[in-house]
Amino acid sequence: MKTLYIDCQMGAAGDMLAGALLELMPDKDAALAELNALGIPGVEFTRETLCKCGIAATHLFVRVHGEEEGAHEHHHHGHEHHHEHHSLADILSLVGGLPLGEKTKRDVAKVYEAIAAAESRAHGREVGEIHFHEVGALDAVADIAAFCHLLNNLAPDEVVVSPVNVGSGTVECAHGTLSVPAPATAFLLLGVPSYSDGEIVGELCTPTGAALLKTFATSFGPQPLMKSETIGFGAGRRDFPRANVVRATLGKKTAPLAADGTICELDFNVDDMTGEELAFASERIFAAGAKDVAFAHVVMKKGRPGVLACVMCMEEDKAKVVSAIFANTLTLGIREKTCLRYTLSRKIEEVSLSDGSTVRRKIASGHGVSRAKWEADDLVAYARRNGVSLSDARAKADEGAI
Repeated sequence: MKTLYIDCQMGAAGDMLAGALLELMPDKDAALAELNALGIPGVEFTRETLCKCGIAATHLFVRVHGEEEGAHEHHHHGHEHHHEHHSLADILSLVGGLPLGEKTKRDVAKVYEAIAAAESRAHGREVGEIHFHEVGALDAVADIAAFCHLLNNLAPDEVVVSPVNVGSGTVECAHGTLSVPAPATAFLLLGVPSYSDGEIVGELCTPTGAALLKTFATSFGPQPLMKSETIGFGAGRRDFPRANVVRATLGKKTAPLAADGTICELDFNVDDMTGEELAFASERIFAAGAKDVAFAHVVMKKGRPGVLACVMCMEEDKAKVVSAIFANTLTLGIREKTCLRYTLSRKIEEVSLSDGSTVRRKIASGHGVSRAKWEADDLVAYARRNGVSLSDARAKADEGAI
């Protein structure tokens, strides 16, 4: 599955998101030329590499009628704002007349409809009465159209977005001084995991950024298990103590490794049992249903040598195994934990040797590996019958298998 992951630890703005996607394109110059061919009246796209805390990132500049973005800027993160007022109908009419693909037109319309709904709630007015200020300017239309166009070219199967850092403090906008996040942004982020760590003073998530994330994210959360193929950094205009970038990662989602089941691990310590007693205890614990019993020498309290025992068993055998441990060792307590279990599939086959004898061979396979091993008891029996060493018996089995 082709997955796009967007990391918004420094929030999101339209120009940052579009810049990050532009970096993901295999031919950035060709992609930039396509953006300039979108036909947005008076708009010219250029890209520049900015250094943010040592990270090279792309900033997508927009000039409207030759005027550089941000000349009338209020939102500190982006540039979504010349003092022009446009209704939703104006915006949709403009977008409808652009030489965009039909899907891109629909996507741009969805984003603006989301912004209009949020502005409507924030100002207590009907959607049709909303007039866009900052986000209605041509440079904001350009950002949204650029993002939608690039996203459709990348064509991910899913878009996963991190929790969004909204920043802190206040922001100056057309309606005055507002707390961060601005009301429309806050409404757009309803249902979206967001936060403020209080470390960055300023507006980190703009209305346009919030609308793009809300419209196109298929899920929110940490980066899924994926094989990254390319990474893009989109730069914001301001400098902060942290790199002011949005990071976009494109790759293939991989299925998590599936466990074969669970197994119980029972651990205990002893410091007053002989080797013979431990060997007998191991035999009895195996008889009770343990899958494995292992001992490791450790140094215990007061510097005394002791033994750490690790016993593995299935859940259904746990009660009998615990009873066997207490009955056959001098431990006073057992620690239990449940572990995921990954195993190779195993089988045993009988192999005929060239001299007519048979030896069992154990074969294990799975998870991309395969290995075989002779049954030790059969090699011992062969060595005794033929009066040879164990290594000779193994060599004979290797050479004589038919």
